[in-house]
Amino acid sequence: MTSSTSASANPPLPAGRTIRLGLSRIGYETKAYFRQGDSVFFTFLFPILMLSVFAVAFSTADKIGTNPDGGGGISWAAFYLPGMLAAGMLLSGVQNLGIDIAGEKGDGTLKRLGGSPLPVFSYFMGKMGMVLASAIGQAILLLLVARFLFDVSLPTEPEKWMTFAWVFLFGVVTSCVLGIALSALPRSGKSATAVVIPIVLLLQFISGVYLNFSQLPGWLQNVASIFPLKWMAQGMRSVFLPESFAAAEPSGAWDLGLVAAVMGLWLVIGLVLCRFTFRWIRKDS
Repeated sequence: MTSSTSASANPPLPAGRTIRLGLSRIGYETKAYFRQGDSVFFTFLFPILMLSVFAVAFSTADKIGTNPDGGGGISWAAFYLPGMLAAGMLLSGVQNLGIDIAGEKGDGTLKRLGGSPLPVFSYFMGKMGMVLASAIGQAILLLLVARFLFDVSLPTEPEKWMTFAWVFLFGVVTSCVLGIALSALPRSGKSATAVVIPIVLLLQFISGVYLNFSQLPGWLQNVASIFPLKWMAQGMRSVFLPESFAAAEPSGAWDLGLVAAVMGLWLVIGLVLCRFTFRWIRKDS
């Protein structure tokens, strides 16, 4: 049974009913997510833990971007904050949904839902609503930890926060769609973690999350530039780092238009992949 056969067996519900079911699923999915200790640690708390580790480990090191006279510069906590925000977006969407949906295919949850009146739209609305809610909570906690534990100065300009808002929302939605598409890759629910986590971890290392992007080899920067995480991190750096740090980017500028274009391209790619790969059960089941 595929999603198309399931849809034909269950006549479409009115739009209002579909939306109400989706809102109900958001509440259900969010509660279920926060009841899973491993998911909460590796997707919700992990960027906060990593920010704390880097901030403490480099607390005695010289500031980054200091002037020749020794003035200026930012702390390592401030330097790593944009990358951790971008990593949180990727973990919340790609890793969380990639593993979660693959697991639901493996344990028969999707097969049971496919035989119920629940529309596919309501199901995905629940998943994406859960990711958005958890990602917002994670970002708020990251900013609070950075500001009050590590004394990171946050932007005061409204335009900076407007940039943060669209990069964040765009990045979370793109990550959700890619996570749904990636869930079709694992052969079973049991193998989902082994398939998804290495991909996500590798992207973080080459995209300027854990390592200074400007210090990576040129060819590796080019490879990372193909994927959206590099651009999510660059968008976040434009918000939280001083303007002088734009010179360290490959083009010497923040290139926010290109940030939006690349994420938009990956959003379209993810939607196409979802359309052709998502089924309530695997083809070979």
